[in-house]
Amino acid sequence: MRKAIPFIFFFLYFAGAAFLIPFLVLYYRQIGFSHVQISLLVGVSPLIAMVGAPLWTNLADRSGRHRLIISLTIVGVIAVALTIPTLHALLPVAALIALYTFLNSPIVALSDSAAMTMLGDQRDQYGRVRLGGTIGWALAAPLAGLLVQINGLAMAFWGFAGFMALTLLVSQRLTFVSPAGAHPPDRARAGMRILLCNRRWLLLLAMAFVSGCGLAVINSYLFVYLQELNAEASMMGLALTLGTLAELPVLFYADRLLKRLGAFGLLTLGMGMTGVRLLLLAAVSAPAGVLVFQLLNGLTFPAVWVAGVSVAYDHAPPGLSATAQGLFSAAVFGFGAAAGGLLGGLLLGAFGGRAMYAAMGLLVLGSLALLAPLGRRLIPA
Repeated sequence: MRKAIPFIFFFLYFAGAAFLIPFLVLYYRQIGFSHVQISLLVGVSPLIAMVGAPLWTNLADRSGRHRLIISLTIVGVIAVALTIPTLHALLPVAALIALYTFLNSPIVALSDSAAMTMLGDQRDQYGRVRLGGTIGWALAAPLAGLLVQINGLAMAFWGFAGFMALTLLVSQRLTFVSPAGAHPPDRARAGMRILLCNRRWLLLLAMAFVSGCGLAVINSYLFVYLQELNAEASMMGLALTLGTLAELPVLFYADRLLKRLGAFGLLTLGMGMTGVRLLLLAAVSAPAGVLVFQLLNGLTFPAVWVAGVSVAYDHAPPGLSATAQGLFSAAVFGFGAAAGGLLGGLLLGAFGGRAMYAAMGLLVLGSLALLAPLGRRLIPA
């Protein structure tokens, strides 16, 4: 059961995400928002996430109320998601999207912390547990598309709410590190000082940030780049499916990769392949080439995430497991996604998709060339 519960949690959570995330921009367009307004709504989310995730997870560690906090945030995102389609003005929608992002930001970090705790001495099996999320997304995405096509975009919000309600039920079976009861503030502050003075941990956050930048550029602008290459809409959907399926073998065998390469080695591999993938995308001249390089997705995000979750758990001071996961999540999906989205958007507007991918690929690989030698010095094999 210690593997089944977090597996089911990830399956349901990401199945719900597959209903909502791909359709938000379509909803913004349907209610008449301009390109600038949509860019504002999309761009503000990572900035809120990079604040929300550490705040919520640190509160959970300091209070010992992990289950209560994950329950309240799930209930909150359900309520917000069901309210959004009733609004059509920019400011109310923007306020609710900000609230949704703030409430949603700690859920994955808290569930990662619980999964690592429940796995015990089998923490190297985390990849197979996290596989539930990839399978949930892969199965729910086509179902969501069909239901939205039949019933309209409101079904995206209702489908998300339904899956999140099931996620809430399963979350009650998660087990967290800290027992119920508050941790003294001075103890929490001391733990944070230990964590933020750990050079190995800071190196991880730096690599997570750069990887997040590269991944954000790939994920945020892939469809725009395919449009530049005159790809049809069906090919865009196929590209997304191939990228999702490519994660399956890497997550399934992540335990072997961790044993063979170590967490830092796997993180280095993921960061390096992110840079290589960016350069390969810049080199293609036809949509078919993009489809081929989507198969590299398995060696980018899953490798970075599994390695980061492992390092975060190993380096967290007692009682700060969720906080460490929150900081790692914020580095990838907060700071990294915000910086990558902003820089990528500026490059895309000024020079086009090919130059954007080339520049970001060189940035990621150049950063890796600087950070990897530090890792070999700080982190023993």
